[in-house]
Amino acid sequence: MSERMNEPRALNTVTGTEAFQWALIRVMPRVERGEQVNAGVIVYSKRLRYLAVKIEVDESRLRALFPGTDIAAVRGALTAFERACDEGGLASRTISERFNWLTAPRSTMVQPGPVHGGVTADPQAELDRLFRDMVGT
Repeated sequence: MSERMNEPRALNTVTGTEAFQWALIRVMPRVERGEQVNAGVIVYSKRLRYLAVKIEVDESRLRALFPGTDIAAVRGALTAFERACDEGGLASRTISERFNWLTAPRSTMVQPGPVHGGVTADPQAELDRLFRDMVGT
């Protein structure tokens, strides 16, 4: 029997933990160079009905690494990404569809990283931990 790798499933009903998925949100002002700054994290759990993103851009780091970057454009792209979690055209879709759309590969200034998985009883705590550890402004 084959399982799809990205399908969340309950792993431990005794402890109350559930599968979740997450991805970094990256800023790549010059996509062709492949250099990036982590600016946020998106966390999704189908069973816990949870989808949230936490974003904060370190403007001084972005300017140091990418002089001349249009910070207003970066902020606008990050705000649009953040709003897509629960507003606009995607709001009528399931959280699974929204997560899949938000984490689909793209060649724009704001990009999701690869999707990772884990188990948790508290996806908000995971979002906070991942943000602190991976973005930490």
